[in-house]
Amino acid sequence: MNGAADMGGMMGFGPVTPEPEHERFHGDWERRVLALTLAMGATGQWNIDQSRAARESLPPPEYLAKSYYEIWLAGLEKLMAERGLVLPEEIAAGHMTVPPKALPRILTADAVPAVLAKGGPTERPAAAPARYAVGDRVRARNMHPQGHTRLPRYVRGHVGTVELVHGTHVFPDSSALGQGEQPQWLYTVRFEGRELWGGQGDPVLAVSVDAWESYLEPA
Repeated sequence: MNGAADMGGMMGFGPVTPEPEHERFHGDWERRVLALTLAMGATGQWNIDQSRAARESLPPPEYLAKSYYEIWLAGLEKLMAERGLVLPEEIAAGHMTVPPKALPRILTADAVPAVLAKGGPTERPAAAPARYAVGDRVRARNMHPQGHTRLPRYVRGHVGTVELVHGTHVFPDSSALGQGEQPQWLYTVRFEGRELWGGQGDPVLAVSVDAWESYLEPA
């Protein structure tokens, strides 16, 4: 969907101000939000694509008014409310008002390092040969789906070159909707700046985008 999260290349939002590389959090509450997100993700009530979609589908006025971890918290509240794991009055009160539901998996503090190190691999066996190879010219489809997608709006309709072929991976568009993994070939496609932004684009700029096969068509 064309939500507020897909703002790459848009004007009017002010400059991007990089922060010190070592600065991860601005307050203890942000650490707590990250911990809650990891802990609830480990329960298996939703997948990573559903988690990302919950944040990126927030209404634009709400999304744009929130800081990074405020968005994460809003997405977590949305996922939990949809599954009956938290009530609106509990969110308003800031504490539990009814007994919690039992969950199939619990991430304990001592298990966090091993779980993070293991990650959640998304590569799957290929069911068909890759349609594209390194060096192929491809066009990002001009698509505007109602549901979740990882194809940035600013590359749609533009031509780029395949840089890397990453194998077959879980397709986030279907995964976010609970429609199964539906794995597809995944590519890194390089788009030249002037292809994306026209004559005013920086001639030495290029943007590389990871794109699933169904996002692309031969140029």
